[in-house]
Amino acid sequence: MIKIQLPFSMESEPPFEEAYKALLENSIEEEAKMSNRGNQIVVMYEECELPLIDIGRLNMGELERKECKKEMARASQEWGFFQVINHGVSSKIFEDMRSEQMQVFKQPFLLKTNHRYLNLAAGCYRWGTPTATCLSQLSWSEAFHIPLSDISSSSAALPTSLRSAMGQFAATVSEVGQRIVELLAEEMGHESRFFKENCVPSTCYIRMNRYPPCPTSSQSQIFGLMPHTDSDFLTILHQDQVGGLQLVKDGGWIAVKPNPEALIVNIGDLLQAWSNGVYKSVQHRVVTNHKLERFSTAYFLCPSYDAVIESCVEPSLYRKFSFREFRLQVQEDVQKLGYKVGLPRFLV
Repeated sequence: MIKIQLPFSMESEPPFEEAYKALLENSIEEEAKMSNRGNQIVVMYEECELPLIDIGRLNMGELERKECKKEMARASQEWGFFQVINHGVSSKIFEDMRSEQMQVFKQPFLLKTNHRYLNLAAGCYRWGTPTATCLSQLSWSEAFHIPLSDISSSSAALPTSLRSAMGQFAATVSEVGQRIVELLAEEMGHESRFFKENCVPSTCYIRMNRYPPCPTSSQSQIFGLMPHTDSDFLTILHQDQVGGLQLVKDGGWIAVKPNPEALIVNIGDLLQAWSNGVYKSVQHRVVTNHKLERFSTAYFLCPSYDAVIESCVEPSLYRKFSFREFRLQVQEDVQKLGYKVGLPRFLV
């Protein structure tokens, strides 16, 4: 693997400004019109701390375990997000993961877009939003989206240090994810093995994210990651100190205060459907930063495409559907509308 020293060189950066030149120019014209009309509005977002749950208490006896489980369930119902500490993932694993993903993203852009790079599946490296027709649909970010099974695969040409860092991150965070989703199911009265049987290394993913600085005058209109919900059961995220993650709470956007020692947990669409709407999959986004780049690593707890999702209680809000059907519907909506519709498509 080629080693390039910081800072990021121009040849490593995705060509956002060139690829989306027309969208950027149109937005500048619109901004000028709004300015002339005196209609410029500055939107401020309140920064808050997500519910913080010490899951080390799960090992402290039955009373502590029950209270911890109730706190996770309450946060999943009221916020759709929470953060956990004493999760068992060491700071060294986080540091190694951050160091390795920085090295990967520093590689030349043309190398990253070559599907033979790291010998991963085509489409593993992603940047921008190919379907964007306006700035609000553009994601100013790049990412590697990798199935857990590819990390240990001999066919993947991963450097030893990267394979080791991703492997340790995936192994420890997937344990946290499985434990949390099983406890949330248990709190609803279902000691289900569904998640362990259906969410396996070949169906779950690690996503390494990089959000470059956004230097354009339209930065306030551009997202690092456009508003969305996650198409999985559960997402677990580790982020750096830069900040930028926002979510919808009580009808408005709030900014999440970074806590590099914590893991952020958010409910996905599939768990909302499985819980019959008890646990909430909420809209979230990443806003851009004019000067600073941001890194994060996410773990997605997903089933196989053939897995059937149905509500665990009756009467059901959602009809039964396969994960494949859900994904195809999402892709169709994004192509036609420019955004994901998601669960409302599957209401009874």
